[in-house]
Amino acid sequence: MDRTHRPCFLVVDREYSGSISTRKLVIETAKFNVLTAYSVAEALTTLRRFPAVDGIVVDAEMPEMPCPDLVRSLKHLAPSVPVIIVHRPLSEPCNGAEYQLDTFDPKQLLGLLQSLCPEQAKAVEERNESLKAQE
Repeated sequence: MDRTHRPCFLVVDREYSGSISTRKLVIETAKFNVLTAYSVAEALTTLRRFPAVDGIVVDAEMPEMPCPDLVRSLKHLAPSVPVIIVHRPLSEPCNGAEYQLDTFDPKQLLGLLQSLCPEQAKAVEERNESLKAQE
């Protein structure tokens, strides 16, 4: 991956107040780019259009499709892109995903995303520090 590009993540979540905005805000606060999808169909269309994402964050409880089927569909379109499943604590893991988070803790999600793109995350952090120093 190119160190100069800002990491970009596709976030797939059910559309209801607070959920997507919180995840999107956390990721954007880290100066990463975010594409959002509120349904399985929108997620698949978005991934077809933008296959070069650095990772996909998926709510395990998308109503249109069982989680393992959704992961298979995403992997069919972008086999090398890591999929992160966010599910409720103590719920069943979703087979096929590279990562499982059984918490909605934003710090854990952000830490995982930063670990997927360490060089880019470091470059973004250095750029932020440089801009702060210029103020």
